[in-house]
Amino acid sequence: MRRCAWPLLRLPARAGLAFRHGGAAAARLRAAAAPAAASSSSSSSLGGDGGSRAPDTSLFVPVPLKPVGDAGEEDVGAELTRPLDKGEVLKTLNKFYKRKEIQRLGAENGLDARLFHQAFISFRKYIMESSSVSADLHIILNDVCCGAGKVCLLGHVDDLFPFFLRHAKQIFPMLDCMDDLRKISDLRLPPNWYPDARAIQRKIIFHAGPTNSGKTYHAIQRFLSAKSGIYCGPLKLLAHEIFQKSNDANVPCDLVTGEERVYANEDARQAPHIACTIEMCSTNTPYEVAVIDEIQMIRDPARGWAWTRALLGLCAEEIHVCGEAAAIDLVTELMYTTGEEVEVRNYKRLTPLTVLDYALESLDNLRPGDCVVCFSKNDIYSVSRQIEARGLECAVIYGSLPPGTKLEQAKKFNDPNDPCKILVATDAIGMGLNLCIRRIIFNSIVKPTINEKGEKEIDSITTSQALQIAGRAGRYGSSFKEGEVTTMHRDDLVQLKEILSESVRPVKAAGLHPTPEQIEMFAYHLPDATLSNLIDIFVSLSQVDGLYFVCNIDDFKFLADMIQHIPLNLRSRYVFCTAPLNRKEPFVCTTLLKFARQFSRNEPLTFDWLCRHTKWPLAAPKNIKELVHLEAVHDVFDLYLWLSYRFMDMFPDAALVRDIQKKLDNIIQVGVCNITKLIRASQSASAPGTAEVVSEDSPLSRTKRDMRMVSDRHGAKPTEALSIAVDVPGDRRAKNLKAYRSAIRQEDLKSHGRGSLANRLLREGLLTQEMLRQLESEWQDQHRNGRYGLGSKRDDQNSSKEMGRKKK
Repeated sequence: MRRCAWPLLRLPARAGLAFRHGGAAAARLRAAAAPAAASSSSSSSLGGDGGSRAPDTSLFVPVPLKPVGDAGEEDVGAELTRPLDKGEVLKTLNKFYKRKEIQRLGAENGLDARLFHQAFISFRKYIMESSSVSADLHIILNDVCCGAGKVCLLGHVDDLFPFFLRHAKQIFPMLDCMDDLRKISDLRLPPNWYPDARAIQRKIIFHAGPTNSGKTYHAIQRFLSAKSGIYCGPLKLLAHEIFQKSNDANVPCDLVTGEERVYANEDARQAPHIACTIEMCSTNTPYEVAVIDEIQMIRDPARGWAWTRALLGLCAEEIHVCGEAAAIDLVTELMYTTGEEVEVRNYKRLTPLTVLDYALESLDNLRPGDCVVCFSKNDIYSVSRQIEARGLECAVIYGSLPPGTKLEQAKKFNDPNDPCKILVATDAIGMGLNLCIRRIIFNSIVKPTINEKGEKEIDSITTSQALQIAGRAGRYGSSFKEGEVTTMHRDDLVQLKEILSESVRPVKAAGLHPTPEQIEMFAYHLPDATLSNLIDIFVSLSQVDGLYFVCNIDDFKFLADMIQHIPLNLRSRYVFCTAPLNRKEPFVCTTLLKFARQFSRNEPLTFDWLCRHTKWPLAAPKNIKELVHLEAVHDVFDLYLWLSYRFMDMFPDAALVRDIQKKLDNIIQVGVCNITKLIRASQSASAPGTAEVVSEDSPLSRTKRDMRMVSDRHGAKPTEALSIAVDVPGDRRAKNLKAYRSAIRQEDLKSHGRGSLANRLLREGLLTQEMLRQLESEWQDQHRNGRYGLGSKRDDQNSSKEMGRKKK
């Protein structure tokens, strides 16, 4: 032992624990571990104090530590003692793992059961696979192994704990800085993030009212009369509308969106007024007046943070907030935390809106000025096809169309001299477009939505959504002085009336999102973590009070995982992950990946490169699939322009891309104007020889729609193929049709995604068109014979007996 004494003088103090004997070793170990536990109790404790919640340790990804290889260096530990017997070491380590005392000490130092297990597996693997370990650890392991089973122990298995804890903090670096991470992710005082806004006394005016009440009009009038102002809207279309109105009124106004900046002044000097999408508003520039439109979107699971940022951070003497009255209480509470009062101005609808007592039931009953609202693109295609089969011309508007195409379709529908008198649209008409609609007809009142957790849900539309859409009928100043609303199907009308009669659910919380600065500070403490993992840990540790929630970050994480393998600095990676794109569009996602890869190589993305990638120039679409691809290419051009404002040197040809995007918009407009021809071509390609028109009264038409809902509930991919129409002979009795539809609706809502056998077979492609015709024919026969369902043989026999009794 004398031979070992002199090297020990240079070892860490904890190595001396090897020479303490018996049960005293564990006691002294606890004393030695106490300072570490005390220093980390506030930061590493899973329970936390002061209202902090326990982190989700499943998000803690261990940093891999490579075992020490045979580098040809002398093994100091073996020289001082003797080579380790790996079999005995393994037994000792497993004994260490099972010790309750060790597990308790681990918990005191931030290692819950999951982390403790992962740390031990890594610790054991490191020791067993290393050709040599540090001298102090080698000596401890040797003493514990040599003393095993002896009365007088050279070392105790508990003496391994300091080395285990050191290893655990190496693979889980967040254990050493939990307190700092909690402080960075503390989101309980968002008003303090905007010192410029807190330095002035702002006047908050809330313009509350339903759609078509003039609330935004009054706010814009104040905006135009101010010396300087900023308008913040949810859509590019709205920002563009205010931009045009301002300049038409001789009020110089710039347009700022994520993809473009248009100056009112020819010399590119900034105008005193700006119309922008809400994400693009500046919280550093002072204004006299600011207008925040559609404030109820502050509760949006994905974009709510932008409204919170504008409301708390805009430096304006007057903040005019427009939106539903349901947001008044929340805005008042938020402003109370900033010491600012809210003046509420209530508005009523300027034209009457009537809910009809009858449903449309057939597209034959359409009138000029009608708008059929659908909640899926397939329904848009199907309904527009059926309308034009009746010799009527219709305009089509849905969310993925370019803004220019939407405006052209709206212009076509609004033009009294145009033969197009019917509009088929999604809820995209709810805001951003001025439309002359007489009657809103809901094709369905069930809509897929994304909840706060990022999960897809199929449910009836909310009162807020129903009012927003229905309110588009009878716009003030249009040719229709009154608005009407109804449904396509009779059994939906009762539920629509119930929805519209309910009060709008109050907005209870405002969205928040981690800033780039916060993520950079996280990365400083956790340099080996991926961006997706950093975001997960941030949200897990974040603390918010009851007025706020953390927005859904699934899209951000999807992009972060997609480009993780590409070498980018953190700030650039963050920008790429905030790019506005639909992750369900493979072509757009693939393009972003290529953008990031070329960006990482410091190679500019030129106009020629983009043309080669998108195969520009492109021809007019011949079918729906080609139209959908053109829409995706338009989104790619948007993505390029969005990135060009953030990395001008790497995306240098924004002007050229904007020119070809306008040309592409015109090509898409041609395709949308001929959409029924495209649908016909798609149907012919997918199932030649089938009939063309589906009667909307057919149960098969409704079953297909319900089948798509069930498919959506299961998260199935939307198919490219369109619903194939089937000729339906004969008339239906409305009473029996209503009973059939009610049964379908009730079963669909009860199962909430399980789906019937017919739905599953249709979804899986196990039913053919011929089988569908046969089912239709059998349904007709049963209908004529008085049987409205697939009754059992016993039911049929009972019916026959009952008929016989009546005859007698």
